[in-house]
Amino acid sequence: MLSVTTFKLATGAGKTTVMAMLIAWQTINAVRHPQTKSFSRAFLIVTPGITIKDRLRVLQPNDPDSYYKTREIIPADMIGDIEKVKIVITNYHAFKQRETLDISKTGRTLLKGRGEEIQTKETEGQMIKRVMSELMSMKKIVVINDEAHHCYREKRSSDESDLKGEDKKEADKNKEAARLWITGIEAVKRKLGVRVVYDLSATPFFLQGSGYAEGTLFPWVSSDFSLIDAIECGIIKLPRVPV
Repeated sequence: MLSVTTFKLATGAGKTTVMAMLIAWQTINAVRHPQTKSFSRAFLIVTPGITIKDRLRVLQPNDPDSYYKTREIIPADMIGDIEKVKIVITNYHAFKQRETLDISKTGRTLLKGRGEEIQTKETEGQMIKRVMSELMSMKKIVVINDEAHHCYREKRSSDESDLKGEDKKEADKNKEAARLWITGIEAVKRKLGVRVVYDLSATPFFLQGSGYAEGTLFPWVSSDFSLIDAIECGIIKLPRVPV
């Protein structure tokens, strides 16, 4: 079982800043207390797309716009500690095991003959090495899922047969994304070990096709900073409907 905790944060409330704070807290404690097993300096950050992945480069301490400096996440005397972190930022799509042998359908049939199906895809270990080679020597990885409403373990439901047309296509797409994302993290846990998974999302609700009632809040949400809270705190602007 994965140890997962979800933070529900209103859009614009600063998910990336929270990620930087989590990374700093874990890393500095791990560096200054190497004998403890409660902290880690190895992080796998998983995103749903290239745009978000590029935007999260500010979580790397060596980035020119690193949040640890520009947002003053940590005091100057801890900069050296945070630079010992190892961070891999990837899209969940990278968890899909790739073909290692470029072969046609006819060629595959000839090689198979009357025997078993030949294995031409990456193993779990090969996939993990490709995705996060920098973390292969580390143990107890901390996983941070951005836009984590795409990541969950689906449940079989009899309601799925009621879906048709575009609704069914959307549900199938959601299921495939969720399945690939969660199985990728589970593979990392089996091979390297996962200390904890932090989910961050403004909408941590089950999607259509999950097997759960659409719009149901993830039961593992531990913190809910809603849109109203963010507006009242002055963190985001008051939305207005144009007339």
